[in-house]
Amino acid sequence: MIKEARNKLNNVFGYEDFRPLQEDVISQVLDKEDALVIMPTGGGKSLCYQIPALIFDGLTIVVSPLISLMKDQVEQLRQYDIPAIYLNSSLSPEEYQHNVNKLKRGEVKMLYLAPETLLMPKTRELLSTQDIDLFTIDEAHCISEWGHDFRPEYRQLTEVRKDFPEATCLALTATATPRVRKDIKKILKLDDSETFLASFDRKNLFLKVADKDDPLEQTLDFLYTRKKQSGIIYCFSRKQVDELYVELKKEGHSVKPYHAGLSKKVRGRNQELFIRDDISIIVATIAFGMGIDKPNVRFVMHYDMPKNIESYYQQIGRAGRDGLRSDCLLLYSRSDKQKIQYFINQKEDKEKEVAEKHLKDLMKFLETDKCRRVPLMKYFGETYPHDDCGMCDNCLSVDAEVEDLTVQSQKFLSCIARTDEKFGAYYIADVLRGSKSKKVLENGHDELSTYDIGNEWSKEQWILLGRMLVRQGYLSREENYGSLELEEQAKAVLNGKENVFGVLDRTDTVIGDEAIERTSSDVENEYDQDLFERLREKRKEMADQQGIPPYVIFPDTTLMEMAYYFPQNKDDMLPIYGVGSIKQKKYGKDFLKIITDYCQKHEVEPRKKSLKKKKKESSKKKKYEQVGEAFNDGQSIEHLAEEHGVKQVTIIKHLKTYLEEGHNLRTEGIAAASSLSMRKQDEVMEIMNEIAPHMLRPIYNKLDKTVSYSELRIMQLFYMAQNKDD
Repeated sequence: MIKEARNKLNNVFGYEDFRPLQEDVISQVLDKEDALVIMPTGGGKSLCYQIPALIFDGLTIVVSPLISLMKDQVEQLRQYDIPAIYLNSSLSPEEYQHNVNKLKRGEVKMLYLAPETLLMPKTRELLSTQDIDLFTIDEAHCISEWGHDFRPEYRQLTEVRKDFPEATCLALTATATPRVRKDIKKILKLDDSETFLASFDRKNLFLKVADKDDPLEQTLDFLYTRKKQSGIIYCFSRKQVDELYVELKKEGHSVKPYHAGLSKKVRGRNQELFIRDDISIIVATIAFGMGIDKPNVRFVMHYDMPKNIESYYQQIGRAGRDGLRSDCLLLYSRSDKQKIQYFINQKEDKEKEVAEKHLKDLMKFLETDKCRRVPLMKYFGETYPHDDCGMCDNCLSVDAEVEDLTVQSQKFLSCIARTDEKFGAYYIADVLRGSKSKKVLENGHDELSTYDIGNEWSKEQWILLGRMLVRQGYLSREENYGSLELEEQAKAVLNGKENVFGVLDRTDTVIGDEAIERTSSDVENEYDQDLFERLREKRKEMADQQGIPPYVIFPDTTLMEMAYYFPQNKDDMLPIYGVGSIKQKKYGKDFLKIITDYCQKHEVEPRKKSLKKKKKESSKKKKYEQVGEAFNDGQSIEHLAEEHGVKQVTIIKHLKTYLEEGHNLRTEGIAAASSLSMRKQDEVMEIMNEIAPHMLRPIYNKLDKTVSYSELRIMQLFYMAQNKDD
């Protein structure tokens, strides 16, 4: 069945390879065995149940507390022509009944449910008539009191699970400490089931903590170098969200607020604008983000301190889901800590104890001078294997070089004086750089001695200098119109009696080329940006016509590859990341026309050699083929596990895939891996003759739970290898 899973991955979803652990989890589910999966945000959890759902005959149920996630995933699945629906409180009575009818007619493969909906007697009655193969519990940490988002109704899922005794149970979460994992397994009765634990390291996220000294100015500096980028800014309170939103709006940013004080309608509208790329920035409390699967969020900024590491990790996890470099900046002050401490002091007993521990762990992360990934991953029970990640402020710490900015400051201050202190930094920068804008010419400022004397710097640099001069007290900003006015201190600079020293951008998270090189591919660095923008415009137009988010059609990574390889025909398009046969049929023609027209107009040559190499790589030997051939050449399962740095169970699964793909396996090498006695092996084989060997749970029960699942997998492989041609 794993062969079929791989076909779905390639042909339906358009991906060449599984991400770490996806194949192992999918194999487990297809074997009808329960599992707990801890996989970081953006790690590809959804495919772990979506692919089996396409292969199973019956229905797959997905329980999620996140209405926005259900809507988002159902929209995406429909783009792949997968029949999926959701039932929750966001539907009108007519829409709800329409979906119920589709379910009754057997037209649905995947059903997304809120836990409250699932617990309703009428829902349980409806599902009693369905053949359910997979019962998936997403955000499984909600079941534990030690989790950061405990929900009492999740505890009742263990009772509902009894309604589907034959269904496989798959529990998934992105954030679970060892204690929470233990809790989930105990409550859901998954004690004998396998746990799949992916690394918590999101390599493409740059982590930075900066002292909060002038948060608004720091935020404006940070955003100034990230124009048109999509991002989220988290604030502690609703009041702070509203204030920051107003300031950013005033500065011309494409931004909306989000917090529980806004009406449900306004919140929904603002979230939709963000998801559909109609605005770039959301300023929000922690009420925002659960279930947001927007892959091109390029930054997450914490204007205030989060409450704990799990919240922080979950929030930064919303950045860079497409695998491209993304920046995470947290502004930290002791007063923020005192605010959180104040709220903790209002709690009692166990709740207070949990919150105190969470704050203590967060402080370790914030105040470390070592690699930030060490305490972050330690919190989740993982040891970071390196001393230097190359993707956090501490690992790339270089004292910001303080520059002598006296000459540029004199030009800037002089220009302000000569324009009568009536203008802001943007206008002053235009004059210094010799702009021929209508406003500059109408004011006659092209006649000034400071006109066109600042071409050594970009407009951005002049504006950042203006901010720095305000911070250092040489300038003040008029409150209503934002015009810059000279302070007494500025005269000494203009008279040559005082020098100006400083750093232009204190929150620039791109520290040298090294950080970019570690996370950027050739595609990311060299794609044609003009073509990329044209493809983005087409994607937005098509998405608006269908009323869906643009990334549902193709993520940015797909458009980047198109703007790098310049595919010229259908065959060239298929190896592009995220273009499967279904989306190729739906959208390939429209995007190909833009690419071929662009190449013709601009005389761009397609990267034929690179594209040929990409096609070849996609057909290279898979890991299971390498393992299968090495095993047949005489290497033991134990040796292969050591050589590949994985557990023996992973090698067994690779060998099983190799067998399912039509190859033969030497049986003596399999039996040698079992520690069962010959008598016990024969007993297992006899039961496998009676019961279909691909379902291990009935065999496990028939043996009175005396043989572990790891041993049963070895015997299952042995049985399949022996009976391959039967």
